Amino acid sequence: MLLGAHMSISGGVHTAFERGKQVGCTTIQIFSKNNNQWKGKSLTDNDVISYKKQAKKTNIKPVVVHSSYLINLCAANKTTLKKSRESFLDEVERCRLLGIPYFVFHPGSHVGQGEETGLKIIADSLNMLHEKTKGYRVKSVVEVTAGQGSNLGYRFEQIRKLIGMVENKGRMGVCIDTCHLFAAGYDISTDKGYEKTIQEFDDIIGLNRLMVIHMNDSKGALGSRRDRHEHIGKGQIGDRGFSLIMNDKRFKDIPKILETPKGEDMKEDVMNMKRLRGYVKK
Repeated sequence: MLLGAHMSISGGVHTAFERGKQVGCTTIQIFSKNNNQWKGKSLTDNDVISYKKQAKKTNIKPVVVHSSYLINLCAANKTTLKKSRESFLDEVERCRLLGIPYFVFHPGSHVGQGEETGLKIIADSLNMLHEKTKGYRVKSVVEVTAGQGSNLGYRFEQIRKLIGMVENKGRMGVCIDTCHLFAAGYDISTDKGYEKTIQEFDDIIGLNRLMVIHMNDSKGALGSRRDRHEHIGKGQIGDRGFSLIMNDKRFKDIPKILETPKGEDMKEDVMNMKRLRGYVKK
C-alpha cells in the first residue's frame, strides 16, 4: 500500500527517508528546498548520491515533491510572476536530478485578474517551463484547491480548462487533496457523494491523470472554501469518506500522502496511518 506523509528535509534531502521509515511510510512527500525561499542552495553531487543511496536502502517510493508556497504562476505582479516561473524551473530541475517523478503545485491566485485570465497565464507559464525542460520525465501535478480568496483550481472544470491550454499534455497530472475537495463543495463523506465526485472527476478530467492523493480531514464544513487540515476521522469528512478511498481499487497504486498537523516525534503520522490502514477491508 502506497501510504505516507510529508517529511522534513532538515539536514539534507536524504534525511526524509529515515524519518519516513521511522513512522512506517512506503511513500513520502518532501519540499525540495526551504519552502519559504524563492531559491534554495544548489544540490551538490554528494546530496544527490546520499539521496539515491537512502532511497535504495529504504525502498520508499515514489517520492513526491510539493512546490514552494511562494509560487504563483498567474501572479498579477510581473516581478512575482518572473520569480514564480524561475522558482518552478529550479524545483523541476531538482526533481530531475533526484529522479523524482511528481512535482505537485497549486495553480495560483488570479488576484483580481479574473478566472479566465488567471488560467491563461498559468497555461502560458507551464508551456514556457515545459519548453525549457523538454525531455524531462517530471510530471507537473496540479493540485485541486479549496478555493480560498482568488485561488484557482477548486472546480474540476477549471483544471480541465487549464490542461486543455497546455501544449505538452503528457507532462500534466492532477493531485486530489481530500480537505480541499470537501471544502470546495465536493461531498466525499457519504457513499453517494463519494461516487458522484469520483465519477465527475473521471468524466471531466479523467482518472488516468490522477497521480497523488493528499489525505487530510477537514476542519471546515462542506463548501466552506476553508483550507484547514484535520487529523483523519476527526473532521467533517469523517471515517466513512476515508474508508471509501482506502478500499477503492482504482486508487491502489496511487501514493496517498498525509499533510496533517504533527510534532517533532511524528507520532501523529503513526496515529493517522494506523487509522487509515484500519479502514482497509481484509
